[in-house]
Amino acid sequence: MSLIYKIALTLIKSVGHAHAINLLNHFGSPEAIFKAKAADLMKVKGIGTVISSLILDSNALAEAEKHLSFIKKHRIQVLFYTDREYPQRLKQCCDAPVLLYYKGKADLNHSRIISVVGTRRATAYGRQLCQQLAETLASYNVIIVSGLAYGIDVAVHRESLQYHIPTIGVMAHGLDRIYPPLHKPVAQKMVLNGGLLTEFLPGTNPDKENFPKRNRIIAGLADATVVVEATAKGGALITADIANSYNRDVYAFPGRTNDPCSEGCNFLIKTHRAALINHARDLLYYLGWDDVLPEKESIQTRLPISLSKEEQKIIAVLEGGTLSVDQLGMRAGFNQSKLAMHLLNLEMQGILISLPGKIYKLN
Repeated sequence: MSLIYKIALTLIKSVGHAHAINLLNHFGSPEAIFKAKAADLMKVKGIGTVISSLILDSNALAEAEKHLSFIKKHRIQVLFYTDREYPQRLKQCCDAPVLLYYKGKADLNHSRIISVVGTRRATAYGRQLCQQLAETLASYNVIIVSGLAYGIDVAVHRESLQYHIPTIGVMAHGLDRIYPPLHKPVAQKMVLNGGLLTEFLPGTNPDKENFPKRNRIIAGLADATVVVEATAKGGALITADIANSYNRDVYAFPGRTNDPCSEGCNFLIKTHRAALINHARDLLYYLGWDDVLPEKESIQTRLPISLSKEEQKIIAVLEGGTLSVDQLGMRAGFNQSKLAMHLLNLEMQGILISLPGKIYKLN
């Protein structure tokens, strides 16, 4: 019976996240809200005569009951805002949904969750980056979240399945359908190794206005959001902006300056809305998840023969650990202009990585 009240609360027009939380804090449960008198309802902050009458006079309970048979038949898990199973990262967000519908096996409160988003017009470059991400993250006990859309979304879901990484698709419609229908086979596999999540009741269409709402869940579920490819406008940039507003980390792969599918990524990096990553290993480093990296082969065994003595000296200094540009200059004995030239050459060859704050480490 309590499930009906939870669903019904989300069906009351004008009762959004803020009003719902105020009501729950005051009455303690959804059932108590529907059993309260008008005078008591109006004691709650933001609840006046209009909203109190909507709660008392609506047919929300009857409508909620109609959905229960589908939810039970298809074994859909209903996650209410106050439930222990509700995703706690999402709960920290100011506009988190009061109710979520979930079908799957992955733990929404898993210790490591990454969201990956991008353009619907993915290129071979973008799909290759998705494969690289999945291959690199496969050994790190990670869950990957995306939106099950065309392009980068479905590519990263497929690669996650290929590398046995649990992957969760956040949808802009009810769990009675898969949109786009072409992705139904992928979605069915995801339920067995990951899951499908939505805030929308069964029967809800994938209407245009639902996608930005879906994007906030993608951003809120994860420790960080990775933008693989993105055009100048679109859902990927919206998700990145939402993640920034939640004070979550955002990372982006750079692309060619004349490539429309990388224009959004390059913009995020240029405007400091996202940190640049060249490889999935950079993501592990930024998040502090690289503490269990397998030992790499000695850097000396793969250095190009063409390196100058000065560049070999820089590498020898960096073998002692990560250093700032000033520390490097002092230890290597080079002035800043000569050092900058050598660092650029080494970075272009992929031998070292430049981190924010003019910090350098061997790749």
